[in-house]
Amino acid sequence: MTVYSFPRGGIHFEDATVPAKDAGVIAFLPVLSVIPLAQQTGTKAQPLVSVGDYVKEGMLIGRARGPLSANVHATVPGQVVRMVSWEMAGGNSNDALVIRMEGSFEKLGKPEVRYPWEQMMPSEMQRLITEYGIVEMEGEGRPLADVFVALNAVQEPMSLVVRCVFDDPWLAADYVLCRERLKAVVEGSVIMSRAGPASRIVYAVSHKEQELGTLLLAESKSWDIPASLILVGSRYPQRNRRELELVLRAYEKKEGLELGRLFIQGPATLAAIHDAVTLRKPILDRYIAVGGSAIKTPQVMKVRIGTRIRDVFAECGGFVKEPRRIAIGSPLLGRTVLDLDEPVMKTSYAVMALLKGQIGGTVARSCIGCGECRIVCPVGLDPETLFKRIKGGRHAGTAGACHGCGCCEVVCPSRLPLSTTILQAGENNHA
Repeated sequence: MTVYSFPRGGIHFEDATVPAKDAGVIAFLPVLSVIPLAQQTGTKAQPLVSVGDYVKEGMLIGRARGPLSANVHATVPGQVVRMVSWEMAGGNSNDALVIRMEGSFEKLGKPEVRYPWEQMMPSEMQRLITEYGIVEMEGEGRPLADVFVALNAVQEPMSLVVRCVFDDPWLAADYVLCRERLKAVVEGSVIMSRAGPASRIVYAVSHKEQELGTLLLAESKSWDIPASLILVGSRYPQRNRRELELVLRAYEKKEGLELGRLFIQGPATLAAIHDAVTLRKPILDRYIAVGGSAIKTPQVMKVRIGTRIRDVFAECGGFVKEPRRIAIGSPLLGRTVLDLDEPVMKTSYAVMALLKGQIGGTVARSCIGCGECRIVCPVGLDPETLFKRIKGGRHAGTAGACHGCGCCEVVCPSRLPLSTTILQAGENNHA
């Protein structure tokens, strides 16, 4: 099969401290769970319980408040022992309910009751997905309730793209989920395509994982919606929307298809959609990759939402040495963690603890004019010139074209915050 890749720039990113992606380990249930009222960028949910109340597993404990807000559910049974607030990197604050686990579980260890959905109207599927607080389990975690508002206004044909693109080794947890919950990912894709609605499913899979793509496509044959497979490159940032859409349009033209508008979702989100509609279950846990040079035993773990990061690290044997940086997400674009009591959230796909040697230099020096940033920019920008213009207070009109992949910052020998500065300037110009 043809392998489709974006035409220029990008980097080949490898990391030996990422856990193996051969299987996932089920983490111990936390004694204390910290359940944030905002697990996405947007408005915090309105708490429905108070300190001293007892909650059940899967119980609604926070109700969405308008756009960019999502329902929040208890992931363990127990008593709400306190409410906490903390500041996250970037100055944003969050609030959470702390639950001390006790009592019996409603879902864990019980036979799963499957609910028929095949005859449901799209509006009913959307209602269930919204009710169970499903968000896009990557990026900013946009609530699917807001996604449906946008999709319902679309009048043109649409294709659902299942993004199984592993251009970053820290996406190991998504790969393990795809292998261990392949049927749920595919059925979730079908449910989402009908709820959308979309007329076709396209599985976009890294060419190095062709076997996975073949399995996904074979499983989709049991459903009455057209499905196809496109193999894409593994050069970062192939999974970014712009780069992925570039190759999908090339694929569309070569194969003589009419994909229409592209609606892109990751496998973790689709598995959660499956659980909400077929099992009436909110997001109780998720697969995360736990590793980094400071971790004794890196591994992919299936962790309850609300588990504190300190407990996740402890289950991986703790630290070999005191880490210099702890982050959620990839080292490329990850968010620094300021407090080990911060919990795993719906959008947490990786947690890492890094030693000094892995984070490189932290002191920015003067630009040496090497040009590496220009070579790797997939948009074809000149990050060096843009950065200097922005710092000099001059207009940088093309900054708005930057989508913040971070390639230029990775290769910059002077450790300049190129992408961060350019992206911020672009956002300010747009505002």
